[in-house]
Amino acid sequence: MIKLFLSVTFATALMGLVAYGQTSSSSSTTVATGSAGTTETTTTTTESLGTVTDFTPGQTIVLKTEAGEPAHYKFSKTVTYQTADGRVIEPSKIRKDSKVRVHYLKSGDDMLVDKVIVTDRD
Repeated sequence: MIKLFLSVTFATALMGLVAYGQTSSSSSTTVATGSAGTTETTTTTTESLGTVTDFTPGQTIVLKTEAGEPAHYKFSKTVTYQTADGRVIEPSKIRKDSKVRVHYLKSGDDMLVDKVIVTDRD
């Protein structure tokens, strides 16, 4: 009986730690119009947290995430770079090994970043 109780307790604690360590979140919006004027819009916005391993302003950013594999992102036409407290910064302030959160839209196989938030600075 004690073994069962301990197993359940440790399993619950482990699930809580996994949920707490989540590094991304997402939301979706779908709009559909009637059959006469068919319009369908699907937008998925997501945020991901990681460490910058490669950065080319205006083109691409590569992040090392907790999942272990690098995540490759492209930049959308307009990108906002800011600090954690919301101050807008220049892209040159982002360096390799900076911890950042990227806000991106999924477009086919591409992940298009529209906001980069630096979560820690030197």
